[in-house]
Amino acid sequence: MTVTRRMLSIGFTVLTAVVVFSEAGRGQVGHNTSVLNPNLAGEAEMASLPGVSAEAASAIFEGRPYLAMSEFHAVVSAHVSESELEAVFSRLFLPINLNDVTEAEILMIPGVGGRMAHEFEEYRPYRGLAEFRREIGKYVDDDEVSRLEQFVFVPIDLNTASDEAILTIPGVGDRMLHEFKEYRPYRAMAEFHREIGKYVDDDELARLERYVVVN
Repeated sequence: MTVTRRMLSIGFTVLTAVVVFSEAGRGQVGHNTSVLNPNLAGEAEMASLPGVSAEAASAIFEGRPYLAMSEFHAVVSAHVSESELEAVFSRLFLPINLNDVTEAEILMIPGVGGRMAHEFEEYRPYRGLAEFRREIGKYVDDDEVSRLEQFVFVPIDLNTASDEAILTIPGVGDRMLHEFKEYRPYRAMAEFHREIGKYVDDDELARLERYVVVN
């Protein structure tokens, strides 16, 4: 191999490593424009949605926090007819972890059928939403990718995630961003529980834990 080719090969390897590391740090929650999070939305706000009665909104509010879409589905389906579920979920949905979710939960995303659920699973594990956009973008246009990403997330590595990525976690602002970073490097999730548990109650800690990992 010539020196030039060797240098190109090394450069490509380094670039690939940088891209992989960068995507690992960008795991995040999809940009949301129209879908409410049932763990954060107000009761009145939920009751204002088509198909969500005051009784349903109250039951949803009382059942928080939801740690899996299946849990949320169980509560909603007790108060909303099967024919209305898709319309409700198009406006009120618990983001699902692309790397750790059942096919049944993927199929709860409005407009997603068996073929697209297969594509969601085909590219696991996702290192970040950039990878989701790239792979699912092979099958649908940019507008549809943007719509779909409102319903999903890839967990953020507590030790490498950027400020921007951490702030995509629903309900996390500048103060909690500071606390997340204050205790780096985390050696295990138990350390996250202990340190962040100083600032929030057990329910909020469980809600936040869905969105993070320690690699």
